[in-house]
Amino acid sequence: MPDLVVGVDGGNSKTDLVLADTDGRLLAWARGAGTRPHTEGMEVTAERLAHLGRRALAEAGLATTTPVAVGAYFLANVDRRAEERTALRQLTGLGVAERTIVRNDTLAVLRAGASDGWGVAVVSGAGINAAGVHPGGRSARFLSLGDITGDWGGGLAVARAGLGAAVRAGDGRGPATRLRQELPAHFGLASVESVALAVSSGEIPVVALHGLAPLVFATAAGGDAVARAIVVRLGDEIVTMVSALLRRLRLLRTPTPVVLGGGTLQNDQTLLRDHIHARLAADAPLARPRVLDVPPVVGAVTEALLTVGASAAAQHRLREAIADRKPPPPGAVDESVPTAGRPLGRAGTSSRTRWIEEPTTEQAQVPEPPR
Repeated sequence: MPDLVVGVDGGNSKTDLVLADTDGRLLAWARGAGTRPHTEGMEVTAERLAHLGRRALAEAGLATTTPVAVGAYFLANVDRRAEERTALRQLTGLGVAERTIVRNDTLAVLRAGASDGWGVAVVSGAGINAAGVHPGGRSARFLSLGDITGDWGGGLAVARAGLGAAVRAGDGRGPATRLRQELPAHFGLASVESVALAVSSGEIPVVALHGLAPLVFATAAGGDAVARAIVVRLGDEIVTMVSALLRRLRLLRTPTPVVLGGGTLQNDQTLLRDHIHARLAADAPLARPRVLDVPPVVGAVTEALLTVGASAAAQHRLREAIADRKPPPPGAVDESVPTAGRPLGRAGTSSRTRWIEEPTTEQAQVPEPPR
């Protein structure tokens, strides 16, 4: 009987977990709340992930105590090695798998979109981050702590910029924009000022503003100059991150895959995509950008298959199965905080844990080659 593997892509707004076997069969795809250890704590985050794994086992018709050979957890907001160690310790304690891998979620995009395991990956979902891996194993990434480390981008930033621009258009500080008419209806309110007041009072959670991002993109596509400027700003920031990583890794003179993933990059935003391609052609002409054509969770579960020694045919089979299946609907996201449950690992035995530490630029580690 083939072993089971789990791959997890934990983003800011949602977490995808895929359960598969080492023959490449897709057994379950579960979706949960976003991975936010910086706000809810790693203990709660880890328990959410363990609960999601048990749910996937149940959906596959298996006992929730069925052992999982390898679990590959690629998590947003786990940006430093100390945070990776904490995540690993918590997940190990819950017995989520016999061998556990913890990495930042940007590397799931890289694994899914660059077959040789090196290059640059950008994730622009609710938030934004990027990382690069040199062919020789060196890596580079960003602190990614938000405003205090100079970060801007992702759907939430686009939404906030759109709301702010709409308010400014109304009070005379900014140019006219269709955003004043397009945004408030999303929350069933009459004006953008009412939306801003509701956010300020806590009636609308800040994270709920993310839902305005598609409206900003649509307004930009319709020719609105203010909305277009916001989308162009996002494209500029993405190119800045890619160029910085290429410089730090000394890859500006090397043809390098650049994988673009996450909701704001994988939703066929033509203006954003074309701007990124044009800017990269000027600033880093040897960069080879491509939009990821599968969900980032493919990269996580591929890492799990590689770790367990699954064949290339099994990896391809699973990739195609995920690409062909519709992801769980937004309503499938479970925001509840589960209580401690039984682990996914083999009951009564200690889990054998493998932590693949993502090195800094100064500390080299050769990535595992595809098999």
